[in-house]
Amino acid sequence: MQNKKVVLGISGGIAAYKCAELTRRLKERGCEVKVVMTDSAKHFITPLTMQAVSGEIVSDSLLDPQAEAAMGHIEFAKWADLILVAPATANIIAKMAAGIADDLLTTLLLATPAKVAIAPAMNQQMYAHAATQANLATLAQRDIAIWGPGAGEQACGDVGAGRMLEPNELVELVCTPTVQPLLAGKTLTITAGPTREALDPVRYISNHSSGKMGYALAAAGVAMGATVNLISGPVNLPTPVGVTRINVQSAQQMHQQALALAPSSDIFIGCAAVADYRAADIAEQKMKKQGDELTLTLVKNPDIIADVAALSENRPFTVGFAAETQDVATYAQGKLKNKKLDMICANDVSVQGQGFNSDNNALTLFSHDSTQSIALMKKDKLALTVIEAIATKLV
Repeated sequence: MQNKKVVLGISGGIAAYKCAELTRRLKERGCEVKVVMTDSAKHFITPLTMQAVSGEIVSDSLLDPQAEAAMGHIEFAKWADLILVAPATANIIAKMAAGIADDLLTTLLLATPAKVAIAPAMNQQMYAHAATQANLATLAQRDIAIWGPGAGEQACGDVGAGRMLEPNELVELVCTPTVQPLLAGKTLTITAGPTREALDPVRYISNHSSGKMGYALAAAGVAMGATVNLISGPVNLPTPVGVTRINVQSAQQMHQQALALAPSSDIFIGCAAVADYRAADIAEQKMKKQGDELTLTLVKNPDIIADVAALSENRPFTVGFAAETQDVATYAQGKLKNKKLDMICANDVSVQGQGFNSDNNALTLFSHDSTQSIALMKKDKLALTVIEAIATKLV
C-alpha cells in the first residue's frame, strides 16, 4: 500500500462525516490521499477538516483559475491510482451513469484512467428505486467497483440497505488487490439463505442461515466477470449489484428454479441451508393448541445439489456446502463422493463467531484431488478465495 495514490471524492450525504476517519486510516496504511469535495459535501464536513487529516489542500472547484492554469483536473485524474467516491449519493451515481461532468469531481471521473470505486450511501427507498438500481447496473458494466451499501438503521430513522460501509471496511477494500476477471463469459448460479417449510398459514420450519455467505459468493462472481443468478430463500440482505435474484420460500421452489437454471450454467454452487424435511400436510387454517404435545409428520425434501450433479446433459461444475457441528472432514468428504460433486466447502458451525449469522467464516475446500484450508476471515474476502479456487478447476 506504500505510496498508493487515492483521490477521495466526497459528495453531499450525511455519511460524509466518516470521511475524516477514512482518510486517517488510509494514511496509516501508507496511502497518499487527496480530497475533492462537491459543493453539497461542504454542508456536512468542512474542507478545513479534510485538509487537516489529509495534509493536502482540498479541491472543490472546477473553475479555480489558479488550479486550472495548469489543467488541474487533468493532473488529478492522471495522478490517482484509485478514485473512491464516498459517500456516493443517488445524485452523483445518476450523474456518473449519464456521463455528466458539471463539477470538479464528476469531471475527474470522466478524465481518469485510474480504477474508480463508489461507496453508495442513501435512504433505503432511494437505494431500492428502479432508477438507482439501473444506474448502479450501468456503472457495474463499466467495471466501476461498487462497495456496499451496508444495511441497518439510517440517519432518517428508516431501516434497510443504504448505509455507507464503515471506514475500516472501505480501507480493507482499497487494500485488496485488483480482482482478475477469471470467470469472464461464464454463468454462475448460486443458492443462498434458508428455506421455509410451511406448517400452516402462520408457522413454518426453518433454520438460522442469514444468506451472507451465498450473497458474498454472488458478489465475488460478478467481480470476477461472471453472469450470476442468485436463487435466494427469505433473507434481509440487499441484492449484490449486477446479480439476477430469484426469490423462493420452500425447498421445492428452490429445487425447481435450480434445475431450470443449472443446465445453462457453467458453475452451480449450492450454498443455501435447505430444509431436509417438510410437512406431509400443510394445514389450511392456523393450528390451535390442543394438549401438551403436537405430532408432525414430515417427508423428505428433494436433494437439490445431488440432482444438479446428476444431470446427464449440460451438467455444470457443481459445488456443495457442508455446515457441520462434528467430524467435519469425514461428513464433507462423504457428501462429496455420495452426491458426485466436483467440490465441497465445509465449515464447522459449532465454532462461535463463524458460519450462520456471522460476518466471518472459515472453510476447508475438498475436491477429488486436493484439499485447501482457508482461515477465518470476512465472508466477502473468503468468497473471492472460493471463487478463485473454483475458477482454477475450470482451466
